[in-house]
Amino acid sequence: MAAKYERVLLKLSGEAFSGGQGLGVDPDTVSAIARQIAEVARAGVQVAVVVGGGNYFRGAQLSERGMDRSRADYMGMLATVMNCLALQDFLEKQGVETRVQTAITMGQVAEPYIPRRAIRHLEKGRVVIFGAGLGAPFFSTDTCAAQRALEIGAQVLLKATRVDGVYDSDPRTNPDAVKFDWLDYNEVLQRGLKVADATAISLCMDNDLPIVVFDLLAEGNIARAVRGEKIGTLVSRSDD
Repeated sequence: MAAKYERVLLKLSGEAFSGGQGLGVDPDTVSAIARQIAEVARAGVQVAVVVGGGNYFRGAQLSERGMDRSRADYMGMLATVMNCLALQDFLEKQGVETRVQTAITMGQVAEPYIPRRAIRHLEKGRVVIFGAGLGAPFFSTDTCAAQRALEIGAQVLLKATRVDGVYDSDPRTNPDAVKFDWLDYNEVLQRGLKVADATAISLCMDNDLPIVVFDLLAEGNIARAVRGEKIGTLVSRSDD
């Protein structure tokens, strides 16, 4: 596989892990995701992953129902670790060596997040899965993905979702929604488009880190994104 990028950060939606069931982990879906990641890793691309936890808890939504926001966010961080362990299991069934690193120390199941160690794992061909977000409340896993990508020197942030790109409105409720092939960071912020939260977009903009938003569940899409094919929506300074 002729890859455009040597090292990537893949952001996975937690909701995708449920396979459309709303809550929990659907083994068939996670197995399909793992097969796509394994294909890319076996081709020599260094892959790090950040997983959301929306298939279990969303801190902001729990907070809206009266729970303390900090406590709700910590619950969401723990949910991401469950997804990390599920993904690790299915990746290793594909014969791909993995390491889970978490921002909240839990020695029995994962390593602590240490950037230099993570980079070393990547250089040895291991897939590194980052869990527990940034380990602090009020930050989304999208912001975590941007920060981790910058810290490990990833060349692109691949944001895999349940939609095949960025639209001017929700295509699931508006059949006339218009899809963008390319967007500038500033346009995303000014129009309030649902790519990622403003903190994540600003981090990427300030450090010139491109974002590719694409449909996770279309077979082979992760490989297409790594090859630099025009899929989904590219968010960057220029459309090349």
